[in-house]
Amino acid sequence: MTGVTPSGAPTRPAAAPSGGSLAGLRVLDLSRVLAGPLCAQMLGDHGAEVIKVEPPVGDESRRFGPPYDDSGDAAYFGALNRGKRSIGLDLSRPEGRAVLVRLIEGADVLVENFLPGTMERWNLGYEQVLAARYPRLIYCTVSGFGADGPLGGLPGYDAVLQAMCGLMSINGTPETGPLRIGVPVVDYLTGYNALTGVLLALAVRERTGRGQRVEATLFDTGLSLLMPHASNWLYSGRTPQLLGSSHPNIAPYDRYAAGDGELFLGVVSDAQFRRFCECVARSDLADDARFADNPARLHNREALRAEIERSLAAFPVAELCEKLMRHGVPAGPVNNVPQALTQPHSTHRNMLVAQEGHRSVGLPVKLSANPGRPGHRPPRLGEHADEILTELGYDRAAIDALRSASVVVSRSAPPPAA
Repeated sequence: MTGVTPSGAPTRPAAAPSGGSLAGLRVLDLSRVLAGPLCAQMLGDHGAEVIKVEPPVGDESRRFGPPYDDSGDAAYFGALNRGKRSIGLDLSRPEGRAVLVRLIEGADVLVENFLPGTMERWNLGYEQVLAARYPRLIYCTVSGFGADGPLGGLPGYDAVLQAMCGLMSINGTPETGPLRIGVPVVDYLTGYNALTGVLLALAVRERTGRGQRVEATLFDTGLSLLMPHASNWLYSGRTPQLLGSSHPNIAPYDRYAAGDGELFLGVVSDAQFRRFCECVARSDLADDARFADNPARLHNREALRAEIERSLAAFPVAELCEKLMRHGVPAGPVNNVPQALTQPHSTHRNMLVAQEGHRSVGLPVKLSANPGRPGHRPPRLGEHADEILTELGYDRAAIDALRSASVVVSRSAPPPAA
């Protein structure tokens, strides 16, 4: 059972040996929308206890709908906040920040994505205050551009960073022009980078006993995604162009029409190309000088496309992909989202979760000895406020006073937006 230390911070029971790899870790999630909440959720999926501190109006992603879940929150919010407890707290008020300080006292990790300088204005900056006061704390900050430099302190959003970091310039075709990648890839990978930084800092803390500041920015992440386009430009001086679904360095590595749909071929070696040709009864292509090796295939990619699509027209996609994969040629149908999520291998890999009325995508990282598991349904705004405050040592009168002053807020089911 959770107790209370003399300072008012909650103690935690020892982690069970069979628990998640991060069991016994307490995470304070002050972040909103995507990258920060995703980082905290993944920590929670692997056993950490996560307390989500939300502003009085709640994480804005609660209103990123429709669709909404049964409690009235957007499905978007639910995808990033399972397994957490929530307290709604007005941090613009001294009383709210006093509660936050008590929460920090018991935390191993703090994740925030405020505009740079916000915590400093509250006299809670990491370097100025928290590092000395809580030397074991790992402080993870997520932002658009970092705190300094020409763009330091400015807000950042996924699609804007896709544009600024060159990702849109290599996504699309000459006909469409640059396109936003259809998933928030910069936000998402920033969440993973933040997770990686936290885990690295935890490994260091095991050796030194000290925490540190971890920083993940959308800008750095966006630039790091330019593989292989950044390397190609650095070594050739040629500006990467829009190539649709094809690869700038490999052919055939593209989307192709077949008998009843489309498939993607990922041929990365001459041996795979020869096996592909055998599977589609076109051994002559492997002997064609225009397609003899990867540089030749790249140079003649349009002629190769025409030959491949002419050859594939007689094959059903599912049957052909099965045959190619069994022969060591990477290939897959171009599925829509429902097809992707309901294919048999998704079920086998436990990549769909349904529990407590909540449906979400499963864990992409699986440990053999300490397998994680998706947490309970996402919390309603402030759902666990009284429970958390009691653990911090507040009595009933103090909790009621915080509620009366609107320092602590709860809402059981926020109404969907009109």
